Amino acid sequence: MRKALRWLLALTVSIGTLGTAGAATASPKLSAPLEQGVPPSPEATNGTANSTETDILNQLLAIPGMSLIQEKPYAGYRFFVLNYTQPVDHHDPSKGTFQQRITVMHKGVDRPTVFHTGGYHVSTNPGRREPTQIVDGNQVSMEYRFFTPSRPSPADWSKLDIWQAASDQHRIFQALKPLYTHNWIATGASKGGMTATYYERFYPQDMDGVVAYVAPNDVVNKEDSAYDRFFATVGTEECRDRLNGVQREALVRRERLKDKYAQEAADKGYTFTTVGSLDKAYEAVVLDYVWGFWQYGGLEDCDTIPADAEDATDQQIWDSVDDISEFSFYTDQGLEPYTPYYYQAGTELGAPTIHFPYIEKELIRYGYQSPRNFVPRSIPMRFQPSAMRDVDTWVRRHANHMLFVYGQNDPWGAEPFRLGNGARDSYVFTAPGMNHGANVAGLVPDEKALATARILEWAGVATPAVQSNPSVAKPLAGFDAKLDVRDVEREPALRP
Repeated sequence: MRKALRWLLALTVSIGTLGTAGAATASPKLSAPLEQGVPPSPEATNGTANSTETDILNQLLAIPGMSLIQEKPYAGYRFFVLNYTQPVDHHDPSKGTFQQRITVMHKGVDRPTVFHTGGYHVSTNPGRREPTQIVDGNQVSMEYRFFTPSRPSPADWSKLDIWQAASDQHRIFQALKPLYTHNWIATGASKGGMTATYYERFYPQDMDGVVAYVAPNDVVNKEDSAYDRFFATVGTEECRDRLNGVQREALVRRERLKDKYAQEAADKGYTFTTVGSLDKAYEAVVLDYVWGFWQYGGLEDCDTIPADAEDATDQQIWDSVDDISEFSFYTDQGLEPYTPYYYQAGTELGAPTIHFPYIEKELIRYGYQSPRNFVPRSIPMRFQPSAMRDVDTWVRRHANHMLFVYGQNDPWGAEPFRLGNGARDSYVFTAPGMNHGANVAGLVPDEKALATARILEWAGVATPAVQSNPSVAKPLAGFDAKLDVRDVEREPALRP
């Protein structure tokens, strides 16, 4: 199922939950809006010279430290893959530099700009995030530091933290703002939503708004009971029983299925140095199974899970687990691309721990392993519990023009960001029935309209009609089947 359910985006529209802080009114944070009802000129849309805009590529390359990797034009845009020189340490730029990969999808300098990061690698193919479609704007996307090739050499892992990454974004914004002078909105999903939030916390004057999708908020790393409560009630009892039965049966049959795993590892050259052993990797994959199903699947997929696990064949159990949580992941080869994530999870972000009350204790040898087990021992790690508490406190007290969107059936939403009395013009919405692909389009109608209206307002492109009546708000750009569908590849399950 996992390979068949890549970024499943069910647009269910039943009742969701709503959290607001402050009235949906303009705030001094907004800069002047664009003139309403006037489409951008063809010259601006195509990125060619006119009276106010010389060739956009020349302007980008005139920025100190900016260099071109490749241009990939797309109808209505110019799309550039670029390198930007960043200091390894923003506290002390004398400690060297590295090349950070970014992309710019150029619509026109007379349009707002969406600043996107996924928190991992950056796609080098044109793709439009939902806020970019809503505001019909430019899009700048950043590869997160230490994800290759945007990694200093040699890699000083102590320079991988949320403040350094936010400072990467700040420097990119400072470099591009003189060119893209209209409003900016930060966005990202999952770890990208976390990244957009951290950026706002450290540089709250940069962006005119933030749209953070499915962003986990692990304030107290050792207190994860919210996840246990989630798994006790998500979906239906029948579906939960099917999933729990397969997961348990995979542990009952551990030795037989480990033989199959060992043969596959030998055939494909997999090794297990980082996690420690094939046995640890096997259990980690199996324990990810239920989480992975709800992260990327939904109730409509429950029929793909064996109904009676005890009577299922070994191959059926293997296939079901492999389809959802993939036996290749906890190999050295599967973990290596995600070393920066697990390093951050083990130093600042935190990681979930859940329990399995339906599985006998003797069947579970290791439980949910800590991020330390997924990072090579040559890289030192020390957890800093104050990092997430600081961000959470800041959001509750100071959030301004921030929108958080979660999926009702997404495990990562069990520990969401919440708003306090100090928040202004900020919202937490939950898309009913949706998973880790939750978006504004999947919200119930009233929330969808309000969220769209606020994004347009923050971007400075809300029409007078939308300003007076948010219910009429709609995306300014039409849906594009190539630009507006997420990449079919998804990330491993137990990581945001």
